[in-house]
Amino acid sequence: MSGVIQRLERAWARRRVPAGAGPDPDDARRDVVLITGASEGIGLSLAHEFAAAGHDLALVARSEDKLAENAEALRAAHGIRVDCFAIDLAIHGHCDRLAEDLEARGLRVDVLVNNAGIGLSGEFVEHATADVLRLVDLNMRVLTDLMHRYLPEMLERGGGGVLNVASLGGALPGPYQAAYYASKAYVISLTEAVAHEIGGRGTRLSVVVPGPVATRFHKSMGAESALYTKVIGCMDPDVVARAAYQGFRCRKVIITPGILTTFNYFAVRILPHTLTTPLMGVLLKKRRFLQP
Repeated sequence: MSGVIQRLERAWARRRVPAGAGPDPDDARRDVVLITGASEGIGLSLAHEFAAAGHDLALVARSEDKLAENAEALRAAHGIRVDCFAIDLAIHGHCDRLAEDLEARGLRVDVLVNNAGIGLSGEFVEHATADVLRLVDLNMRVLTDLMHRYLPEMLERGGGGVLNVASLGGALPGPYQAAYYASKAYVISLTEAVAHEIGGRGTRLSVVVPGPVATRFHKSMGAESALYTKVIGCMDPDVVARAAYQGFRCRKVIITPGILTTFNYFAVRILPHTLTTPLMGVLLKKRRFLQP
């Protein structure tokens, strides 16, 4: 029975795929899973999930040393091929550079994982304009660029997919992390809308929406003295990545890792912002007495 259900699900997911669509037999490029922000945290954990399933990887991050170390570990653990690209995608023109480097190495993006992102903690008006615009560039522009760049070819083949990494914060306003929360709202909205547009064409499109995750992210954005880091439990990045991978394989559009995250996601979408915004302000504001 499960086999019949799986065949029906696959047929429904490909109901709008034109006859004859598929990989070009004359295309000699090697399929890879392209993962941005792959030096640590969720990105690295997702790399292990895809590698364990036998996918070759193309890893992108700023740190060449971390990429090389991760690539060696992934090859040893999973026996797959790993290409590394030490590129700062937030710099304008570097998405073009990445595309050129991929082409030069004979690689084709079969799955895109948009994980790269940064945050800012504190009052919006206190941040340097350059820092806010860098967040907008990396969290929104780069994600949109790569999606728009590689999704059309996936649709032509009737396969592949895009997995975007957002945050539970994208479901509501976040005072004292305003730009970050807004950027993740964009990611969720874009994913849901485009997933509807391409439904039935064989290409997966998902967004994972985790709550706080136990990575260096909170410290790097200067939020270690915010109340939420002390009172809200953080998820393990491996657990988030496993849920994200499984949800992506099952063609879920919105992936909420864990029962508590799922409850919180739907709760904050139902509750009025007049209630949730002040509450988030209390949780996200940095406190002097919590400074390390």
